[in-house]
Amino acid sequence: MDVTNVTAGAESFTCNAYLVEGDRTALVDAGAMEGVVDVVGGRVDDLDAVVLTHQHGDHVARLAAVLDAFEAPLYAFDDHPRRTHELDDGDQVFLGDEAFDVVHTPGHADDHVSLVSGATLFSGDVVVHDDGAFDDGSFGRTDMAGQSRERLIDSIETLLERMPDDVEHMYAGHGGTFHGDVRDVVETALERAEKREPKYPDE
Repeated sequence: MDVTNVTAGAESFTCNAYLVEGDRTALVDAGAMEGVVDVVGGRVDDLDAVVLTHQHGDHVARLAAVLDAFEAPLYAFDDHPRRTHELDDGDQVFLGDEAFDVVHTPGHADDHVSLVSGATLFSGDVVVHDDGAFDDGSFGRTDMAGQSRERLIDSIETLLERMPDDVEHMYAGHGGTFHGDVRDVVETALERAEKREPKYPDE
């Protein structure tokens, strides 16, 4: 399975949007980068699915452009005018060459889901490897309206319960990708979140 961050190098604020190539080519999040359609189109002719981790603006600003260009079905937890497939906790989706379990992980966003296979985690914003606040295990911000640190902590605990021990590839919504002991990264993020200290000094 080949995974490419198609928003890498963006000059504007965006999430990481991942093109997953394999038996079932998919895009995980659409991002907010102008030109993302061209980057995706430079690698593949078609998309079998667009899957959203959540619907914050940095993850969906270019969604309409992507859907228009590739006429792909849209998988999302929360309602969206162009959603064709509703995601729910415990569902399974196929990306590339792997089957992923859908894990509802609210706290950063009510509709947030993470995608977990035997080897790979698409964690969206619930857990990231590095983001400027922490390295080697950080967590999504919870200081804005509609967010909750307590729910986020519960979600990270649920993610650890549902994630196999040998997951070794982590693709998060921000920061760098990580290859190695993903469970250790998620556990570190949980420990930091449980301190309940502000993630950023201005929170």
